[in-house]
Amino acid sequence: MPKGYYKYIPYFLATVWIVNGLLCKVCNLVPRHQLIVARILGAAYAPLLTKVIGILELLMAVWILSRIKPVWCAIAQIILVMTMNIIEFTLAPDLLLFGRINMVIAVLFSTFVYWFQLRPTYSKLSS
Repeated sequence: MPKGYYKYIPYFLATVWIVNGLLCKVCNLVPRHQLIVARILGAAYAPLLTKVIGILELLMAVWILSRIKPVWCAIAQIILVMTMNIIEFTLAPDLLLFGRINMVIAVLFSTFVYWFQLRPTYSKLSS
C-alpha cells in the first residue's frame, strides 16, 4: 500500500467502531446486538448494557482519532475484538450475522489493525 494511504487507516478504523457503537448498539438499528448481550449478560439489563457497550465503542473511535498512545490503542482494539468474538462464538453463535464465520472476520480485522497500526510502529522503532 502506498505510504500516503496510511493516514486514512485511523479514519477507517474509527468508522468501524462508530457504525457498530452508534448505529448498531446505541440507536439499536441492529436488534441482534441486544439479543447477544441478553444471551451473555442477561435480559434484564440488556438494553442498558448494549447502549453502554455502544458508548464505549464510540470512545474507542475517539481514542483512535486522537492519536494518543496509538500502540496501546491498537493493542486494545485487537484484545477487545478477539475477546468479544470468542465470547459470542462460544455463547451466541446462532445470533451472529455470519454465525461462526464471524470469528474469521474478527481475525481479519485484528490482522488489519496489527498490520497497519502496530507493524509500522515496531519497524520504525527497530530501525
